[in-house]
Amino acid sequence: MTNPYAHIIEPLDPQKPDHKFFNLKKLKDPRYDQLPFSIRVLLESAVRNCDGFLVKKEDVEKVLNWKVTQSQTVEVPFRPARVILQDFTGVPAVVDFAAMRDAVKKLQGDPEKINPVCPADLVIDHSIQVDFNRKSDSLQKNQDLEFERNRERFEFLKWGSKAFRNMRIIPPGSGIVHQVNLEYLARVVFERDGYYYPDSLVGTDSHTTMIDGLGVLGWGVGGIEAEAVMLGQPISMVLPEVIGYKLQGTPTKFITSTDIVLTVTKHLRQVGVVGKFVEFFGPGVAQLSIADRATIANMCPEYGATAAFFPVDQISIHYLNQTGRDTEKLNYIEKYLRAVGMFRDYSNTTEDPQFTQVVELDLSAVVPCCSGPKRPHDKVAVSEMKQDFKTCLGAKQGFKGFQVAPERHDVQVPFQFNGAEYSLSHGSVVIAAITSCTNTSNPSVMLGAGLLAQKAVKAGLSVKPYIKTSLSPGSGVVTYYLKESGVMDFLSQLGFEVVGYGCMTCIGNSGPLPEPVVEAITKGDLVAAGVLSGNRNFEGRVHPNTRANYLASPPLVIAYAIAGTVRIDFEKEPLAVNSQGKEVFLRDIWPTREEIQAVERQFVIPAMFKEVYEKVEKVNERWNLLKAPSDKLYTWDPNSTYIKSPPFFDGLTQELQTPASITDAYVLLNLGDSVTTDHISPAGNIARNSPAARYLTNRGLTAREFNSYGSRRGNDAVMARGTFANIRLFNKFINKQAPSTIYLPTGETMDVFDAAEKYQQAGHPLLILAGKEYGSGSSRDWAAKGPFLLGIKAVLAESYERIHRSNLVGMGIIPLEYLPGDSAESLGLSGRERYTVVIPPQITPRMTVDIKLDTGKVFQVKMRFDTDVELTYFHHGGILNYMIRKMSQN
Repeated sequence: MTNPYAHIIEPLDPQKPDHKFFNLKKLKDPRYDQLPFSIRVLLESAVRNCDGFLVKKEDVEKVLNWKVTQSQTVEVPFRPARVILQDFTGVPAVVDFAAMRDAVKKLQGDPEKINPVCPADLVIDHSIQVDFNRKSDSLQKNQDLEFERNRERFEFLKWGSKAFRNMRIIPPGSGIVHQVNLEYLARVVFERDGYYYPDSLVGTDSHTTMIDGLGVLGWGVGGIEAEAVMLGQPISMVLPEVIGYKLQGTPTKFITSTDIVLTVTKHLRQVGVVGKFVEFFGPGVAQLSIADRATIANMCPEYGATAAFFPVDQISIHYLNQTGRDTEKLNYIEKYLRAVGMFRDYSNTTEDPQFTQVVELDLSAVVPCCSGPKRPHDKVAVSEMKQDFKTCLGAKQGFKGFQVAPERHDVQVPFQFNGAEYSLSHGSVVIAAITSCTNTSNPSVMLGAGLLAQKAVKAGLSVKPYIKTSLSPGSGVVTYYLKESGVMDFLSQLGFEVVGYGCMTCIGNSGPLPEPVVEAITKGDLVAAGVLSGNRNFEGRVHPNTRANYLASPPLVIAYAIAGTVRIDFEKEPLAVNSQGKEVFLRDIWPTREEIQAVERQFVIPAMFKEVYEKVEKVNERWNLLKAPSDKLYTWDPNSTYIKSPPFFDGLTQELQTPASITDAYVLLNLGDSVTTDHISPAGNIARNSPAARYLTNRGLTAREFNSYGSRRGNDAVMARGTFANIRLFNKFINKQAPSTIYLPTGETMDVFDAAEKYQQAGHPLLILAGKEYGSGSSRDWAAKGPFLLGIKAVLAESYERIHRSNLVGMGIIPLEYLPGDSAESLGLSGRERYTVVIPPQITPRMTVDIKLDTGKVFQVKMRFDTDVELTYFHHGGILNYMIRKMSQN
C-alpha cells in the first residue's frame, strides 16, 4: 500500500534531492505544535511507517490527537529506529533467534526467514571484579579471567554477528552499554534508505533511558519484546501521559549531578509517574550538561517513568561535536530537527508544549544527598546521614529498618588484616565503588572525584586497606581524561584502581570480601555498608555481607571510604586525622563546580573520543582472534553449560490452541510489596548450596568454574534453577528471607526450584501471589522466562512494573490484578488454597474474570492484557511463538 502521507515528503536540501524526509509541518495541523516533543517522535514514526496494516492512518490520528487520547488508554504502534542489547540479554536474544530458526525450519523449511531487519547494536559490557582492591594489574587480571570464563559465550555472539543481518557488536572491554550508546552509537538523526528521521530505540536494559538525555527517545523493554522489534514488529504501546518537569534556578557550587538526580528521583516517585513519559523544560535545563541530563534520564526506572526526555538543543549539538561526531552529520541533524519542529530553545517559553501535568524544581534548593539504605528513591541529605542510619538500625525490619536491639547499636568487633588491628561496627564501610552504571558518563563528577582524591592524598589521608575500593569507568574515554588531567594517580593511591568497564558492584560483581572482614561481620551480626555511585541498591543485590547500601556521587564514595563509616556528620566531624595529627574536614578538600569545570574544559576534548572510538571495534585482540562458525543454523553442543537450545518452542504447531482456564492451581510463592526483578530473576554469583550449583556440579564443574548467572543466561537449565533464588526473597509461607518455599501437598520446606519441579511432575499448574509494584527494577527477560519454565501460569498482584508485565505477556503468563481496594489480606487469602482462573472463550483487553477457590470463595480480578496485540500474543502462547507462526506462513 502507498503511504497516505507521501505528499509531505520533500528533500531536506534542494541540492540533494535523494535525501528526503517527512515534513510534519506540512500536515498543517495546529495540534502538532502543542504536542510534547517526545510525542512528536512517536508521530513521525507512525507517519513514516504508515502502511495500512501494521501502522494505520487512524493510528496517526490517535497520536496527533494526544491531548484527548492520552487519558483514554489508547493503543498505538511504534517502530523504533534501532535496538540496543547488553550482552547479558544479547546472548539470550541470539539463543532464541537460533532456536527460532530451528523451529521455522521444522514448520516450513526456510530458516532464512529469521533475520533481524532493523539495526541492532550489541555491546558486550559484562565484567567481573574478582581481584582484591589496590592492585595495579586488577584490570588486566579481570579481563583475562573474563575471556577465560566467557570464551564460549563470546564465540557464540561472534557467530550471531555473522548469522544475522544488521547486528553490530562492540567487543568486551570497550565500556558500559549505555555510555557507549551515548558517546558513540547514538545517531540522534538517522540517514537511511534515502530518508532522514529521528533516532529512537528500545533496549534490553531498563537504563536504556540514559540516551534520552541526548534527545534520543528510548526506553527499556524485555529481551522478549526487543527480539520482536528486531524481527520487524512495531511495539504496541499505550499512548502515555507526559509530565512536564520544569527546571529553574542554578545549582550551588558544591552540588553534583548525583545530588540533582536523587532529588528528582524522590520528587517524581512522590508525584507518581509510572507508565508515563517525563519531559524536561524550563531555563534550568540549559544549566545542565548532556552528562547531567543523561544521569537524570538514566535514573528514570527508579522513579518509575517509561522515559525521561530532554529534547535536542544547542548544548546537545555541542556534545556531539565534543564527542567527535562528523561535522557533516551535525549539520543535517540540526537542520532536520529544526525543519520538523523538534529542536528546542529552553529559554523560549513560546516553544513550551502542552503537558498532562507540570511539576517544578528549583535547582538552587538542591542539597548534597545520598539514597538508601535499601532503595534508590529513599533520599537522605548528607547532613542527616548519621542520624538517619541510627534511626534505621533500630527501626522495624523494612525498607528503612534493620531491627537491631538498642543495646547492640554500638557493638565493636575487632579483627586483624595484613598484620594490623582494626574493628568494625554497624555502618562500617566495607565496599566503596565508583561504578559504571550512571555517573561515569559524567566528566564533572568523575573529575570531581579525582580532584577530591588529589586533595585528600595531599592532606595525608588514606583509605583503610580492608575496604574493597574500585573504579569501573563507563568507557575508555573516562580513563583517558582522568589520566591526562593527572588525577588518576591520586585515585589509585586511595585504592580506586580501574578494574574493568562493565556491570560490576551495582549488579553484585564486586567479588569476595576479605575473609577476616566477613568473619567480623558475621560474628557481630553487623549491618555493614556499601557506598556506590550506581543506581540500584536493593537488598541482596550489591553483596551478601552489606545489608545497608547507599547510592552517592563519586566524590562522596571517596569521602565515605576515607571516613570508613556512614555514621558521620561531615559538618561537625573530621573525615580523618592525618599522620601529623591534624583533623581534616570534608569541606577542606571538596572541589567546587568552578574548579571541576576548568579541568573539564581543558582535558575533555573531541580528540579523545575520536581516538578511543575509531579503534573500539578492532582494539580487543582476544576478540579479533576468536573463531566462530559461519553456518546459518547453530550447531548446539549438548555438553555446553553456557549455550543451550531453550525448550520454549518444543511441541509448537502451526495451529493455535484455544486458551483454557487454569484449574486447581497451587500457589508457589506468597509475596508482598515491591518484589523486584532482582528477587525473581537469576542475578549475581551462583551460591554454592543452590539448585543451579548442584546442576553445574553434576555436570563436572567446580565452584570456581560456576561463573555468574549473567554469564550463563544462554542456558535455561541454570536460569530456571536460579529463578527466585535471591537470599533476600521474603516468602510469607515461611515468614523469613530465603530462596525457599513450602511444597503444599506435603508441607515440606524446600528450594523454590525443587518445589516447582515436584509440582510439574505431578501435573499441577502454579500461581504467584504478590502485592504492589510486582517486578520493579531492571527489565530482566529471565524474570518472565524463569517463571514460565517453573510452570507458573499466572501472577496475581496489586500492581505491576510496566516492563515486567509486558514480559509476562510475552511469555504467555497471565498478569492478573486485584480490583481496586482488594488485596490478599482484604480477601482473606492465605495462599494455601487451590485457585481456578476462569478464562472465557472471548477475551477482551483489561476484562474482569472470576477466580474460584477450592474453599468455595469466588472473587473477581482484572486480566492485564492491555491491548489487542497483547491478546494476540497470549493466544499464540507468547510473542516469539507468534513470530514463528507468522514467518513460517509467509
